[in-house]
Amino acid sequence: MPSLPMPTACPVTGESLEITRLQAPHSGVVIEGRFQPNEFALLPAEHVEFLRLFVKVRGNLKEVERAMGVSYPTVRLRFENLLRALGYESAEEPEELRGDVLTLLERGEIDAAEAAKRLESFKRR
Repeated sequence: MPSLPMPTACPVTGESLEITRLQAPHSGVVIEGRFQPNEFALLPAEHVEFLRLFVKVRGNLKEVERAMGVSYPTVRLRFENLLRALGYESAEEPEELRGDVLTLLERGEIDAAEAAKRLESFKRR
């Protein structure tokens, strides 16, 4: 049987799932209990793909920009979103991020509604 990506949310309620069983594929040994996944295991697919690319280019955001074919401000915002999803403190000041959002808006990479949504998220910090 092929391995499938681990589901992280209940398909009925959307609530987080709890890991309660692990099995060794070759020996058949089963371990049951209540296990805590690490913060990376619960990331949505888009954050995982960004993180894979970030690690592949050894943390160079300019290389991420080239590989993704998007602007540097877009890469920085995606990186900040990844940090927030992981529950890490953002190293960026909200003022710097606001400038990035405005740059994206100027370039036509996002519309006014998206810019407003992103700017509003900085107020909640």
